[in-house]
Amino acid sequence: MELEVRHLKALCAIADTGSLHQAARRLGVSQPSLTTQLQRIEKSMGAELFRRERTGCRPTLLGRAVLSRARPLVDGMSALVGAAVAEAEAARSGGPRLRIGSTASRVIGGWLRRLRVRLPGTDISLRVDVSARALLGAVAAGRLDVAFVHEVEGCPLPVPDGLRQRVLLDREPQFISLSRDHPAAGRSVVDLDDLATDRWMVDPSVDGEWDGVRRVLGAAGLDPPVLHGDYLTAASLVVLGEAVAPCQPTSGPRDDMAIRPLRGDPLAVRLLLVSRPGADTDAVYGELEAAYREAAGRAADYHRWLLRHRSPLAHLP
Repeated sequence: MELEVRHLKALCAIADTGSLHQAARRLGVSQPSLTTQLQRIEKSMGAELFRRERTGCRPTLLGRAVLSRARPLVDGMSALVGAAVAEAEAARSGGPRLRIGSTASRVIGGWLRRLRVRLPGTDISLRVDVSARALLGAVAAGRLDVAFVHEVEGCPLPVPDGLRQRVLLDREPQFISLSRDHPAAGRSVVDLDDLATDRWMVDPSVDGEWDGVRRVLGAAGLDPPVLHGDYLTAASLVVLGEAVAPCQPTSGPRDDMAIRPLRGDPLAVRLLLVSRPGADTDAVYGELEAAYREAAGRAADYHRWLLRHRSPLAHLP
């Protein structure tokens, strides 16, 4: 068996996510096919590259050695393809363009609307991805011009060298979503102890989310049952009272769900706009900030939180 770039990408994805299941989701393949592929790679190497444990996959000594050589090759190929695609797109369009990436956020719609008004005639494209790391890699490779990402507190993002960072908010608290008939839903602020017997739902494919939640719950001496799933599944289970889930504080009010701040704001993220070297991001950042202010103004509890913390983002544009 001859190793190809796709095999190296698979190894990097397994190492980055620490899970065959999550790596398969990132690569867009089934877990059984990825498992078979890994077994074939390991057979060709003559030894295991990953140690399968109850908590996930960890690289062996040989695996770490292979990964140290695989990553530069994968990054180099991504950069080559990204640069070629960018040149081809620029030649076809002949006009200004802006390629935006973002993790899921309530501000994306308002941001795009404002940018289209601010930059008429610009071809604006959008890529939304659950993985901030993937978006940062796309910026570094030239496939995106900017990326709006969140960094979970306690789980630093590996930002590629040379990229420019602008901090929109150094610490955005994460609120909790719960069913309307939950005993804590009638309170203005929820304590973690109020949720000790609830099932918590997190999306482990979101970089740092599971680690951040686990760290906070562990520090509080809590070990509730945890479900893994995407945001849509989480919302449906929360409404039915089957789970509680962390959520963005800009989440709008819903008749079937309560959104409440957590006492002491134990869960938080940092909001960043990352761009390529030399890129003029003043207009992009300005409209992102204005869109964030708008979204925050529509979420009453969060607007009060911003006012209480004297944040300049509490004032509407």
